[in-house]
Amino acid sequence: MHALLSAFAPIWMLTAIGYVVGRSGLLGAQAEAVLGRFVFHVAMPAALFTMVSGARLNTFANSSMVAFAAGTALVCGLGFLVSGRLFGRGTADRAIGSMASGYVNSANLGIPVAVQVLGDASFVAQIILFQVLLVSPVILALLDSGTGTGTGTVTGAGTGAKPRSGRAVVFRRMLTMPVRNPIIMASLLGVAVSALGLRLPHALAHSCDLLGAAAVPTALITLGLSLNARPAASDSPELPQRTARPVRAEVVVAVALKTLVQPLIALAVGGPLLHLPEHQLLAVVLCSALPTAQNAFIYAQQYGLDTRVARNAVVASTVVSMATLSVATWALGTTGS
Repeated sequence: MHALLSAFAPIWMLTAIGYVVGRSGLLGAQAEAVLGRFVFHVAMPAALFTMVSGARLNTFANSSMVAFAAGTALVCGLGFLVSGRLFGRGTADRAIGSMASGYVNSANLGIPVAVQVLGDASFVAQIILFQVLLVSPVILALLDSGTGTGTGTVTGAGTGAKPRSGRAVVFRRMLTMPVRNPIIMASLLGVAVSALGLRLPHALAHSCDLLGAAAVPTALITLGLSLNARPAASDSPELPQRTARPVRAEVVVAVALKTLVQPLIALAVGGPLLHLPEHQLLAVVLCSALPTAQNAFIYAQQYGLDTRVARNAVVASTVVSMATLSVATWALGTTGS
């Protein structure tokens, strides 16, 4: 429990600092929007490029990743269906609901938890690659399709401009999305550098490291800013007004899928189906039980969507996962390497 508290403490502290700063008005009315754009367009791409370019791309082709991927795919699919069928969300909001339900906080929480409980973070590194290279492009493609933009900025909303339509426009937008989306572009550049075995000059690599290191703390500060009572700056005025009850219901469903259903699916696939060794099974279930990544909030914010479900799912799942991670560790045992 002490190890888990140590891992969670920075998340709570930085989010709380963001909340206090937001309440004080220290950074001005546009702080949330500006910091969110900085994370999405600058810091996060730098972090992803650094991580992917220095990784071996064949590391996540193993049975443990099959179990984790199965849980992620099924839960993300459930989140997408539930957001549409039960709560009437459109494609873009359903993508955020899917992400809130199945996209784990693998970096700033998964790594310290894995080190403390498992003894190493090698499996978390594989999960990061899996989410960056396979899950994120799908989510971003759905966001692009649902909002008509791949740049992380809503265009034409509320202006009266006639939206462009037709298969040719959709096809062209999908083809050019990697170029227009900084996260996908950074990931693809990282893949190219890794595949070619290139070594970046020290000055360039160190600069990317410094810039990328700002992604997680700035995202948490931005999340804290959004927790203030005022309407979030990213909530578009064109969004339909919803009562608090449906939003709470969406959050409850997303958190249940994330912290309970996803690790149970991973357990079922990794145990009875794949017969993973105990230590590998613990790693799969533990990582599947990690809370929702703050990326879900950042994506919702930058695509001009309702941020309440993503924001509240991040906070609530982080609290609930303290219990689920503890139960998973107790039930499956700790066999540190």
